[in-house]
Amino acid sequence: MNSHTTTESQVTPGDAPAENESMNIRIYNTLSRTKEPFEPITPGKVGIYLCGPTVYDKAHIGHMVGPVAFDTLKRFLVYCGYETQWVVNITDVDDKLIAASKKHGKSMAEVAEEMTADYLSNLAGMGVDQIDDMPRATECMQDIIDFTASLIDQGFAYAADGDVFFDVGKNLEYGKLTNRTTDQLQGEGGEVGAKKKSLADFTLWKAAKAGEPSWESPWGPGRPGWHIECSAMSRALLGESFDIHGGGLDLIFPHHENEIAQSECRHAKPMAKYWMHNGLLRREEAGKIGGRGEKAEANSLEAVEQATAEKISRSKGGGGLAEMIETVGGEQLRFFLLRTHYRSTVVLSDESLAEAKTSLETFYRFFERYERVTGESFYHVVAAQTRTAGVIDAGDDELLGAVVTKRDGFLGKMDDDFNTGGACSELFELVRLLNKFVDQNQLEANDADQTLVASLKRAASTLRELASLLGLFLKVPESKGEGDDSLAGSLMELLIELRSESRKNKDFAMSDRIRDGLNAIGVTLEDRKEGTTWRQES
Repeated sequence: MNSHTTTESQVTPGDAPAENESMNIRIYNTLSRTKEPFEPITPGKVGIYLCGPTVYDKAHIGHMVGPVAFDTLKRFLVYCGYETQWVVNITDVDDKLIAASKKHGKSMAEVAEEMTADYLSNLAGMGVDQIDDMPRATECMQDIIDFTASLIDQGFAYAADGDVFFDVGKNLEYGKLTNRTTDQLQGEGGEVGAKKKSLADFTLWKAAKAGEPSWESPWGPGRPGWHIECSAMSRALLGESFDIHGGGLDLIFPHHENEIAQSECRHAKPMAKYWMHNGLLRREEAGKIGGRGEKAEANSLEAVEQATAEKISRSKGGGGLAEMIETVGGEQLRFFLLRTHYRSTVVLSDESLAEAKTSLETFYRFFERYERVTGESFYHVVAAQTRTAGVIDAGDDELLGAVVTKRDGFLGKMDDDFNTGGACSELFELVRLLNKFVDQNQLEANDADQTLVASLKRAASTLRELASLLGLFLKVPESKGEGDDSLAGSLMELLIELRSESRKNKDFAMSDRIRDGLNAIGVTLEDRKEGTTWRQES
């Protein structure tokens, strides 16, 4: 991932999507406040821009809500046959960065580099690897200056003593994303406000202050405002109009409203066809807020402002994502986020993380069963890379017929505004179906019917196909104590042997005490025909 460089996606695009597939996908558009059929500007191609972080401090889990959702969105669109380009910007010049550089005694560039590295590391830890371009504001300064100059030339902006402001009064459609009017706006006052024609006007270029980083411009040395950066970078990489613009609910105003004003005034055409906004993440202590079905649909500015006020932020004790990934595991955190619809509020608690862990372990246990039955690793199963290639001809195979139903349910949920929460539920039902099939047909026995094993293999390929769309189970998770340590393995063998002897001697109290004691420290024993195995829960 880097600026101005497109990387190869994990999933290879197929042919342009069939018309019926394209028309089945619907997206909730914040601009229209309705679900709309997904019809890209250029058939078969999709451009996506997601507002990235301001890199003044280490990332927290809230910063991953958007990237995980849009990483999954891209995987799904590529799977459906779309050639997709996904851009995520890095804001590496900002008041917060300047304040951080003074606080830490480092240059702004040093702070930005350090925190960008932290952000990229966390993306990798969460399995977010579908980003094609990551432009940095400081690398796009000429694009930003040219964009600002064009707005001045067209009469939509004006310079004042080294600053440049957007003239909100010249944009008759200003406020259409949030349904605000210019009378409801209150911009920055004070010394800066005195330069403005109206307090509602916002800054495109800031005159340099002593000791602060600056760049030369036609209006004197200075640096860009926040909003103009995204307008310039999205135009440079995706063009004047592109398909999807995303970000958190807290960015709807003023950031996205101002992006629309700048871009559409300059180009006289829509900036983005669809505006997608993900819900924010709250800690449980902030108050219980509905259930998984609750949607923060930004139907009112008040809903946005409430979500913004209560979201997890670095100023409220957020951070520590790298440590969280190390402790909990990136796959568990990703699954935890995907269990909630991207427009819903994500509630973070020990209980919700534990639920995600328990669900994941159901899959991990099935993968172990699959290997015992087939002698092959689930992680080596070859799965369809496109929607068309994954179609199953079930014939009279009862298992595959049921798998078709689950696959259709999964894809239907994804078609309906990328409902990953519903898709996760379908995936869980699919693995339960496969476990039941193994049990009913005693496939772990030595004399298992190989025709039935073949059906299981085909069904497992669909499980892997669908899971990969969510970015799950792409690689074997790191082992956390399943006998790799020789001492731990030896001790467990001893305890299992003692428990076995206790059962033979009908000392069930001692047998249960060993089992329950191990459970209490996170070790589970599984009794099988071939013997007892153990696992340490992560």
